[in-house]
Amino acid sequence: MSYNRNYTPERISSLGENEIFVFGSNLAGAHGGGAARVAMNIFGAVWGQGVGLQGRSYAIPTMQGGVETIAPYVDEFIAFARANRQFTFLVTRIGCGIAGFRDEEIAPLFRSALDDENIILPESFVMCIEGERK
Repeated sequence: MSYNRNYTPERISSLGENEIFVFGSNLAGAHGGGAARVAMNIFGAVWGQGVGLQGRSYAIPTMQGGVETIAPYVDEFIAFARANRQFTFLVTRIGCGIAGFRDEEIAPLFRSALDDENIILPESFVMCIEGERK
């Protein structure tokens, strides 16, 4: 099955009903820049909370090490999204800004979410994952 939905918009400044903004954070929850700052200023992210649901946002830590340290948090997010299908999760290009990773490194972590209709991914992530399938 291929991804046949909309992609996460590049810039998100408002959310529709039941939409959640998914952003890359640090474990300390210091939401000072990038999407984390947007999450705190607009979508209810809590200073000092680096993981999970907060307001209308969901934090996935990306600043603590290599990709292997991010994977468990992505898996936890996917499980959370699957258990909360009443929400639509708009995943930003987590880890690809301040954290310094490339799409090709982070996108595969979301491979298992490709067919989950309530998890919307950035186009660049989908292109990386679908490129692997060929």
